[in-house]
Amino acid sequence: MFIKQLYTGCLSEAAYYIESNGEAAVIDPMRDTEEYIVLAKERNAVIKYIFETHFHADFVSGHIDLSKATGAPIVYGPDTKADFEVHIAADGEIFALGEVTIKVLHTPGHTLESTCYLLNDETGKANAVFTGDTLFVGDVGRPDLAQDGNTLTVADLAAMLYDSLQAKIVPLPNDVIVYPAHGPGSSCGKNLGPQTQSTIGEEKQNNYALKAATKHEFIQAVTDGITAPPNYFPINAKINKEGYESLEGILQKALLPLSIAAFKKLVTGDDIIILDTRNANVFMHGFVPGAISIGLEGRFAEWAGTLLPFNKTLALVTDNGQEKETAIRLARVGFQNFAGYLKGGFEAWQKAGEQIDIIIDVDADEVAMDIPFDERMVVIDVRKEPEFADGHIKDAVNIPLETLVDPASMANIEETDNLYVYCAGGYRSVIACSLLKREGIHNLRNINGGYAAVKDTEGIETEKSVAALN
Repeated sequence: MFIKQLYTGCLSEAAYYIESNGEAAVIDPMRDTEEYIVLAKERNAVIKYIFETHFHADFVSGHIDLSKATGAPIVYGPDTKADFEVHIAADGEIFALGEVTIKVLHTPGHTLESTCYLLNDETGKANAVFTGDTLFVGDVGRPDLAQDGNTLTVADLAAMLYDSLQAKIVPLPNDVIVYPAHGPGSSCGKNLGPQTQSTIGEEKQNNYALKAATKHEFIQAVTDGITAPPNYFPINAKINKEGYESLEGILQKALLPLSIAAFKKLVTGDDIIILDTRNANVFMHGFVPGAISIGLEGRFAEWAGTLLPFNKTLALVTDNGQEKETAIRLARVGFQNFAGYLKGGFEAWQKAGEQIDIIIDVDADEVAMDIPFDERMVVIDVRKEPEFADGHIKDAVNIPLETLVDPASMANIEETDNLYVYCAGGYRSVIACSLLKREGIHNLRNINGGYAAVKDTEGIETEKSVAALN
C-alpha cells in the first residue's frame, strides 16, 4: 500500500494518491491533473477511482478532466446532485483497490453530500481516514456554506456535523491517520492547525470541536466567530457541481501571445482586466496603467478569486516564462475567460516607449517625519479587522483589502487626501494601491515593509482598537 499527499501550498489544499497492487485512487484532485497521471505511470499503476469528499468551494476540482483522461469513475457520497456523470455511493459502500478497501462514511454538516473515506489495509485494519472538510487538524469544516434556502440554518448544519463526527469519526481507533483536505491558511475552517495530517487520538485530545461536551456546546463553538466566506466560494462550488471547460481549452486562450499593438487595442474595452502577476516590489516601479497587481509570490489564487470579477476577461502581464503557471493557478479558482498575455511582458511595453504608471513607496522613517507636518495625511490599513485590532498606526483607517472590490469602500476618500497605505508586510498594500489607482485615486504612497516595519519606528504612534472608514 502506498499513500502520497499532494499539497498545494498557495491554496492550502491536499489531494491524495492511494495505490495497492497496481491500482490507484485519487481523492480531491486539483484542477491540473498531470501530476496524478504521471505519478501513476511512473509507478506502473492504473487510476481506478476518483473520490470526491464534497463539492469544493475554495478551488475547482480536476475530477472531470481526470476522469476523461483515465476513464475512472467520479465517486461522490450520498445526497449528491451533479450535472455530469458520477457514481453516487451508498453510506457504508466498500470499494476494492488492489489488496486494500475504501469504505464510504457519509458525514453531512459542512455540506449535505460531505463524505469521508476510510482506508482499510491488506489485513482489514483501519489505517487512515480521508476527511475532506469534515475534520481538519485542530478544527472542523465551517457549517455555513450549504444552507438550503430557508430550510437549513447554520445551526442546523452544525448539528448535523456534530452527529456525523460522533457517529462516524470519533469511534475510529485512535491510531487511524487523519488526512484532511486542507491545512493552515484555508478559509474552509476558522483556525486550522499547522500540520497537514494527524490521528484520531490526537484530534480527540487537541481539537476544540471534538472536546465539546454536548451538541449545544459544539454548535456554539463552531459557529462563533465565523467570518464571511471569500467571494469566489459560491462560484467554485457551482462550477464543481455543473462542470467546466477543459483546462487544455482554457490554456489555449490564456497562452495566446499578444503584440503591444494588439494588447493596447484589447485593453481599451470595459470588459477587460489587466492582471500583472510580477512580484509586488517589481510592479511598484513600473506597470501598464490600470493594471491590478496580484503577485504570484503570495496567496495568489485566493486573492485573485476574491478581488477579480469572473464575468470579465483577463489580459495577463507576467514575468517571462510564468504565463502558464499564472493561467493554471487562476483556473484552479474558476477563471476561464482569458484574452492572452502581453508578449515580452512589461519590459517590452516599457522598451517600446509606452505610457507607464508607478506606485510611490516610502520607508517607515519617512512616514515618521511626515506625520507631524502633513495635515492631509490619511493612513489606510488594508489588513483584516482582527489584525487591525491587535495593533495599528494611531488614527489609521481600516479598509480590509477584500472590501476594496466595492467602490463604496472608497467613498469617503477625498481628492485632497494624502494616502499612506500599508498591510502586514507589503504584498496586500501593493494590491490595494493598484486597485485605488484603477479607480482614479493616484495621490497615494505605499509604506515599505508594512506594519512590521512601522510598529517599532520612533515617531510613529500605534494603538489597539477598531476603526472603520464608513
